[in-house]
Amino acid sequence: MFNYYILIGAIALVSWLVSNKLKSKFKTYSKVHLRNGMTGKEIAEKMLADNGIRDVKVISTPGQLTDHYDPRNKTVNLSESVYSHANAAAAAVAAHECGHAVQHAQAYSWLTLRSQLVPAVNVSSKMSQWLVIGGLMLGAAAGAGLGFWVSVVGLLMMGMATIFSFVTLPVEYDASNRALAWLKNKNMLAPNEYAGAEDALNWAARTYLVAAIGALASLLYWAMQILGGRD
Repeated sequence: MFNYYILIGAIALVSWLVSNKLKSKFKTYSKVHLRNGMTGKEIAEKMLADNGIRDVKVISTPGQLTDHYDPRNKTVNLSESVYSHANAAAAAVAAHECGHAVQHAQAYSWLTLRSQLVPAVNVSSKMSQWLVIGGLMLGAAAGAGLGFWVSVVGLLMMGMATIFSFVTLPVEYDASNRALAWLKNKNMLAPNEYAGAEDALNWAARTYLVAAIGALASLLYWAMQILGGRD
């Protein structure tokens, strides 16, 4: 168990470092004001229009880095610092979230798969670790048998969450690629503004990569604890 705490600590440290770097990048590029003066809201609305999407609304949502696209009600939700500001960071985030809207409109396969996994992951992510640890404790107290199968069920649930983390990667990277391609092809940003937007989105993508690697490392650790202990 001590090794598990070391693993979780290392993953948490890397995640914290990447998250802090991301916040630092966005703070830096939020000071790079756009020459065209377009706010995040205006950038988003133009990208949607250029892609022929008329049924998606751009709205403001509270908080920082709370930006997201909601396929259920077809809304691009932009945080206050993105919605009403005209800078490279705001342009990057707004275009990225619209990238998800474009994916949805075009039935992008990875986004469809991720959406299908959401209900199962919402349940499994809350129960998996409890089942794994509970099963191991039950097995230690009563011997092999029921405890082993309880922990295996937990492991399978954990595997579902891990798959979800990796399915998320192409969804996020593709949304950023769509955003950057549109910003460049439509000449929305000056060269220095575009460079800032690209760097910000690259760091945002790394947070998802770290999360996926962390989920896989945790899954492999518990798999060794459960399956490695079998004769």
